[in-house]
Amino acid sequence: MSPKISIIIPVKEINDYLRRETILAILKQTYKEFEIIILPDKKTKEKFPKTRIISTFPKTGPADKRDLGAKKAKGEILAFLDDDSYPDKNWLKNAVRIFGESEEITGVCGPALTPPENNLRQKASGYVWSTWLGSGGAGTYRCAISSRQEVDDYPTVNFLVRKKDFWKVGGFDSHFWPGEDTKLCLDLTRKLKKKIIYDPRVLVYHHRREVFGPHLKQISRYAIHRGHFARILPETSLRIGYLIPTLFALGLIFGFFLSFIHPLFQFIYLFVLGVYLIALLVTVVQVYLKEKNFKLVILVIPSIFITHFVYGVLFIQGFLSPKLKR
Repeated sequence: MSPKISIIIPVKEINDYLRRETILAILKQTYKEFEIIILPDKKTKEKFPKTRIISTFPKTGPADKRDLGAKKAKGEILAFLDDDSYPDKNWLKNAVRIFGESEEITGVCGPALTPPENNLRQKASGYVWSTWLGSGGAGTYRCAISSRQEVDDYPTVNFLVRKKDFWKVGGFDSHFWPGEDTKLCLDLTRKLKKKIIYDPRVLVYHHRREVFGPHLKQISRYAIHRGHFARILPETSLRIGYLIPTLFALGLIFGFFLSFIHPLFQFIYLFVLGVYLIALLVTVVQVYLKEKNFKLVILVIPSIFITHFVYGVLFIQGFLSPKLKR
């Protein structure tokens, strides 16, 4: 018997992304055993097919909204999307097939690609996330097509989980945002000893934050929380990929001053900086060959550099913070 899936989308309010893209794409799914649960802050008179809209007044955070959606869900599988994302038509069908392989598979996820209709500043942000140099410790597989693999940390922009396992670990930890998904995945893989499978066919599209302001605001939140997690949840967050931007930022600042002290320091500083600039050049050439857009390339260069610096500095802040605000 085909399992029913509850698609849970936390929102502040019903927006145009939901009206024009997300819900329409869900309704076009080739797999039909699903319901949609949308959780806005306030009540609304809007209605959509196969959809329940549940007000979360008084205002609550995304983690609390997702937990409430899970409590109201009728499905055996919970599927989490962001309100600015929309799935491929075979998203659910491909996910269900993977769940059917084994009960040891507790979660299924896939890439969240930059939509082709995004503007240049959004695409520049997308290439920060989807290129090897730009994404760093997060891994390109999150925002680009990669081979099937087992993962232990994945964002809720495109994440499906068995409801019984979700509640075995207590759902989302609402003390963290962003980062509640990191804690959930850690609990599923470490406490339950089960698997989360990433498959490129479980595909959604996710609108990016424009560079530089909105993009860096999002990066700042991620950096602070990842730094904090590196201290309190080192199993999945204290990894070299997440530390590299911090080493880069510290090297950029202190290496500059050390280069005036001794020729050896100057050589090391210039060598490392040269390697970085070569890697950046290779990355933007790849972007140009794919997009054939020089304006986009000009945006990608500072986007990657500034992202690394901001992330690296704020990672330290998060690591040193005894407590994070919700």
